Order: sequence, then structure tokens, then C-alpha cells
Amino acid sequence: MSFIAVRGGRSLKGKVQISGAKNAALAILPATIVVRGEVSISNVPRVADVETMLSLLKRMGADVQRDGDVVRLSSDSIDTYEAPYEYVSRMRASIYVLGPLLARFGKARVALPGGCAFGPRPINFHIYALRLMGANVRVEHGYVVAEAPDGLRGTTVTFERKSVGATIHTMTTAVLADGETVIENAAIEPEVVDVARFLKRCGAEIDGEGTDRITVRGNGRDGFLSSCGSYRVIPDRIEAATFVIAGLITDGEVEITGVVPEHLTAVLNKLREAGARLEIREDRIAVLPSGRLNGRDVETAPYPGFPTDVQPMYMALMTVARGVSVIREGIYPDRFKHAYELMRLGASIDVGDGYAVVKGVEKLTGAPVMGSDLRGAAALVLAGLVAEGETTVGGYYHLSRGYENFIQKMRGLGADMDLRDTV
Repeated sequence: MSFIAVRGGRSLKGKVQISGAKNAALAILPATIVVRGEVSISNVPRVADVETMLSLLKRMGADVQRDGDVVRLSSDSIDTYEAPYEYVSRMRASIYVLGPLLARFGKARVALPGGCAFGPRPINFHIYALRLMGANVRVEHGYVVAEAPDGLRGTTVTFERKSVGATIHTMTTAVLADGETVIENAAIEPEVVDVARFLKRCGAEIDGEGTDRITVRGNGRDGFLSSCGSYRVIPDRIEAATFVIAGLITDGEVEITGVVPEHLTAVLNKLREAGARLEIREDRIAVLPSGRLNGRDVETAPYPGFPTDVQPMYMALMTVARGVSVIREGIYPDRFKHAYELMRLGASIDVGDGYAVVKGVEKLTGAPVMGSDLRGAAALVLAGLVAEGETTVGGYYHLSRGYENFIQKMRGLGADMDLRDTV
């Protein structure tokens, strides 16, 4: 297992370019299953999850070519309705192939997905939507098996709570359903909007993306979309937030470029409330030296609220802030494994049921820690940037799933870190 060795004490300085949004790319790539012809998708990050998705599509018969951040992809030659365990087990986003395969072939067999381990994240909303659209869905021997020999039909799908993945999955599947599908209580995250825009560029009739009611008018199993030629994935708002917090936790001066600041309004507002000095431009965020920040409470919520994916990094920042902050997790109540690892560095944190109380300390001290999920590992690296001595962060694999050239970008800002392999 590889790990990152971080030697703290340096203020980050310089400029960093943000990559394309992992979570948008992971949904757009399998959406090509309902598109005829080759599509050129740019700003596709080279991260492990995206490469796994490309390998899965290629394994199913798609023609996939990558040149830098551009992926040329045609799913015309996909000749199987099965997504095998060896690929699907590595990431949750693999569930996105289920509905499009079902809509295209009338049947699909997809292994139960894997991914980050920070509490239960069931796929019941995905299955619920497919069943409402007329599919017979069952789980057997570790696979989701779905059948709709007469095709899918439009319907109204009302989710009990907002789900980005289920909203995207239902929207993409409904393109090949017969008639109108209405998604109520839809997620409104930028990644949902990006997928909808891609589908619309290819000819889909979709209204309401960015609101909690999305309408998709499908043309049946033979109503494939046409290639839009090219499409550019939006910037990764979570990567941008990570580098903003990295600049602040080290009292540095960092310019984050290639971003959409309005996608991070809740995060930027909370950081400013804590005392952060930020300059916002059309496509960049400048972090200015801000000194020691003040502890501020936060609660994660669906967009446009504070993102759950930023919570671990925000917690790392609060461990060295003045005063006490209460962090409530409104999306995944069990998402606090990183808190116990931060304590190994000297952080003062009390974890309760769905919340954590963080009392800021004057300093952290380097120690071996283990990242158990993508954002938790990032939070531990950020804490290591200000800890005295060396911090070794295990679980580098998690970071590679969602951050492109993470170590190189950090080094470009002056961070003292390197990747090592355990013996």
C-alpha cells in the first residue's frame, strides 16, 4: 500500500489549475450508452475512478480513446448487457450503467457497486425508480438483475430525499423510456445539471435541471440520442474547495484557477465567516494570508448547502482554529472516521451521533494516520501540512480515485511531501 509522507510547516504559495469534475465525468461517460455516434468529451480528469469507468465501458465493447484530458468515446459497439464485478466493485458510480443498459437491451446484469466506506449508501432509490418505470429488478448472487422486455415507460418518480446518483441515473435512463418521466424532489447539484446539459446537447428533451422537478420526454427504446460532437465537463468544485482550505490552513497565498465560484458559495461564505480573506473572480479564487481562523459551526446539506464531501477538510481546518466548532453531518451521519485519525495528530474532537465538536488547538504533531475514504484521506494530508514533524497518511489509493496529480499540484505550491511504498 502506498502512503504520502508530509512534512509540515510550510505556507503554500502559487497557482493551481483545477481539473474536471470527477462526479460529473463518471455520469457523463456511461450516459453515452444512450447516444449513437462518437462523442468527444474534454476536461475529463485522469483519476482512478474515471479510468475504471473507461475500462468498464471498453470491456463492454465501447470504442474508447484518451488523449490528455479528452476522451473520444463511441458506445455503438457495446454488445453486452452485463457489467462484471471486477470493475464495478471498485466504485459506486458503476451503477450508472444499469439503467442505460436496461433501456437499450431490455435487460441488464450489473454487480453491486463498491466505493468509499463511510456508512451505508444503498442503491434502493435507483432500483425504486427502475421499478416505477416498469422494470422487474432483483438482487441475486451479488448482482442487480433488471428486465424490461417490452421497454421502459415514463412515470413520476418521487424520491423520499434528494439523491444525486439516483437523479442522474433516472434522468439518463428515461431518455429511452416511452413517454414522459417526471422526477420529483430531484437533486440540484451542478453535476446533475452538467449531465442534463450533455444529454440535451445530444438531443434529449429535458426541462427543470437545477430545480427539484425534472421532466424527461423519452422516445422509447429506439429513440437514441445523436452525438453532440464535443462536450466539456465542468470544473471539480470539491477539488477547488480542497485547495482553498489547503491555502488557509497553512496561512498561505494560493490562486485556484479554472473554477466556477458560484458552485462553492456555501463553502466560501462559511470560510469568510471564519475569517478567511478571499478574492473571487469569474473563474478563480485567490486565498490571501488570513492568520489563524475562528471556529465556526457548520451542517452539511444537499446543494446549495455545505457539501458533505468538504466536511472532512473543513474539520481539519477547524482543528487549528480558535475556539470551538460543531460540525453536523446532515447527509451521511457516520462520516467521521477521519476525526479519530485527526486525534492521533493531537486534534481535540468529540464525536457524537451525527455530529462532532472540535476544539481548536495551537498545534498538531505528525504521526502515522490512515485514510479510509477519498475525502478523509485528503483531510489528513491537509492536517499534515501544518503538523510539526512528519505525518504519514496511508490509503493513497483513495486519493488517487478522486484527485488528479494531487501530490504534484501540492508540491507546485511548495508543500513538502512525497509518495512512498510500504515494505
